[in-house]
Amino acid sequence: MKVSLCVITLNEEENLERCLESAADLVDEIVILDSGSTDGTQGIAEKFGARWETQEWLGFVGQKNRLIDLAQNKWILSLDADEALSPPLREEIKQLKAREIPDTVSGFSMPRCVFYEGKWIRHGDWYPDRLVRLFRREKGRFEGGKVHERLEVDGGIELLKGDIEHYSFMDAADHRARGGKYAKLWAETAFESGKRASALDPWTHAMFRWIRSFLLRGGFLDGRRGAQIAAISSREVFRKYQLLREMEKKS
Repeated sequence: MKVSLCVITLNEEENLERCLESAADLVDEIVILDSGSTDGTQGIAEKFGARWETQEWLGFVGQKNRLIDLAQNKWILSLDADEALSPPLREEIKQLKAREIPDTVSGFSMPRCVFYEGKWIRHGDWYPDRLVRLFRREKGRFEGGKVHERLEVDGGIELLKGDIEHYSFMDAADHRARGGKYAKLWAETAFESGKRASALDPWTHAMFRWIRSFLLRGGFLDGRRGAQIAAISSREVFRKYQLLREMEKKS
């Protein structure tokens, strides 16, 4: 099993070294696709012997599919720059590389755990957040809108136990700011695809998100952070549908 580690970047000097250090000795190639970094991202990539490619921003889906096309090996390990492999996941991938993978298996999924305000979040909507990140190059393509891209894999998926570590938000303010950005991108994608919202949709969807995150999926077990995550997430959902309604009124 020969693996290409694929990462898209834009000014990721704060995160990239942690990401590459967690996987560099497990992979046979590192490919970075950058969309215009002006910080030290390229120097970090070169430190790990990565192949540096550039591409004007195509959106998350287009950028990640372009990166798959640039990889030279049959297997892709796709990570975001603010992610890293946990030690248990590293060991599982090491064992996979040492054995023959049946043709019926096209990918491997793994849970993702978010590090949020000094604590790993293991409940609510954020965990286990299982994702396929190791897959056969010819069997996987990214799909979706302007935000929250998803990987579609043709073939069987096996489950791994080790976590991807996700260092996504600096603090609550960063969480709220990005939530606003994602809400706008979601609303634009939804409107362009013909989706519409009723007057009640912002309220009902936001309330359901809070109930699911904090109560049904045990977000309360993460204490103050769980309550904060549920509140900010439900606010983002409210804003998504509110923006969608505003776009509809203007059209």
